[in-house]
Amino acid sequence: MIETQKAGRLFGVGLGPGDPELVTLKALRLVRQAQVIAYPSAKHGQSNARSIVSHELVHGQIELPMLYPITTELTDHPGGYEGAISDFYDAMAKEIAIHLDQGRDVAILCEGDPFFYGSYMYLHDRLAHRFVTEVIPGVPSIMAAAARFGTPLVRRNSELVVLPATLSEDELASRLNTSSSFAIIKLGRNFAKVERALVRAGLADRALFIERATMPNERILKLSEVDPLNVAYFSLILIPDLSGCVKDIAAEDLGRITVVGLGPGAAGWITPEAQQALDDATDVVGYKTYLDRVPVKPGQRRYGSDNKVEAERARHALSLAESGRRVCVVSSGDPGIFAMASAVLESVEQGPEEWRSLDIHVVPGLSAMQAAASRVGAPLGHDFCVLSLSDRLKPWEVIVKRLHAAASADFALALYNPISSERTWQLSEAQSILAQYRAPETPVVLARSVGRSDEKIVFTDLGRLDPSLVDMQTLVLVGSSTTRQFTLANGRQLIYTPRSYGV
Repeated sequence: MIETQKAGRLFGVGLGPGDPELVTLKALRLVRQAQVIAYPSAKHGQSNARSIVSHELVHGQIELPMLYPITTELTDHPGGYEGAISDFYDAMAKEIAIHLDQGRDVAILCEGDPFFYGSYMYLHDRLAHRFVTEVIPGVPSIMAAAARFGTPLVRRNSELVVLPATLSEDELASRLNTSSSFAIIKLGRNFAKVERALVRAGLADRALFIERATMPNERILKLSEVDPLNVAYFSLILIPDLSGCVKDIAAEDLGRITVVGLGPGAAGWITPEAQQALDDATDVVGYKTYLDRVPVKPGQRRYGSDNKVEAERARHALSLAESGRRVCVVSSGDPGIFAMASAVLESVEQGPEEWRSLDIHVVPGLSAMQAAASRVGAPLGHDFCVLSLSDRLKPWEVIVKRLHAAASADFALALYNPISSERTWQLSEAQSILAQYRAPETPVVLARSVGRSDEKIVFTDLGRLDPSLVDMQTLVLVGSSTTRQFTLANGRQLIYTPRSYGV
């Protein structure tokens, strides 16, 4: 009877960041026992992985250098870089499989951890379904770097985000915020791009650069000291989370106020920049209805108030920022359109001198009129005018004057705050004024709670407009003389104002 030869075992061995003393005992044992030692290597023949355990290799072991076809150079492979690397791993998997089929145990050496951006994982994908496989974890370079810097990465409820430097500058900048801890790896030729993204995100001053952490040629530099043309691939940047440390709660570090637009209602309409500001805030201030749209974050303070106390709300937020907090003031829609940005800036101008030293930002949001217009087509496709019918902060006589002016100039109109429980007659009066300049069949749209579960869109015209269908949650769109309405084959009505005007 002929015995079938037993296949060898495959080991993915994590060796840690470079210091031989950081290799685990289990990894050392398997390195000594394996009949075949495979390791990544550059074309010049040097292998960082092999050098970590070179003194542990045993006489008679078969060494299998895995020579990368390309590193930083270009390739003429028809599939580009991805094609060349894929072919390389296919070829190496076949070569390793020969040894495994012949009963030899193969240890593939991997710097750091095999499953944390490790090259081993691509061979694992190709071989683990055929052979008995075991992965031995190693100390990731990120944790080694934190230890070398002597700084904690995360505290309590904060998050650690790992970003590859190969992302685009815009993608990096959009993901970076000041409320998380970050590790940016795979720097090399990407350093200049990463540095620009850090500057855009306001994190350059917190960034810590380290090259070849724990290795004999380790370098720790300030970001400004790094030569972008001389950055090793085995470099990374850490941005530790400073929340909770004594320095981080100092007023000179945190005196910031950001006025944020949440959009009209749908969660998907909140911009990444607005979400970043909310994530970064220690305190969130706003009208309670709008504040309820912001998810609760552990440790973040929330201050809700009534809709008619904008000035008090602004002053409260500024006082919090003055005490060293990162404050977000939230508005529905866009904060610069009948919302809190003006209230905050007015309070800064009229308030104590200290408020002028605060770091003040306004983050735009999708406006209610834009959202409403998108639901019905493009009624604001040409020149248009935006008016609030509320006379709480300006005389009704001024509103009347502006209605006449806008109507006579043939603007399409977006009317905010058309009716409230205390103002029941203004919309009818506005309708009468507009009727002096517009035909009765002028398209009108009543858009209520756009983007929320109770959204309702009503098509009507100026002559048949029924103010009883309108409340404070409704935005009224009124067309110009050129605004048109038509119906699609499926019955859907659309309204638009042509871009050309009488030409």
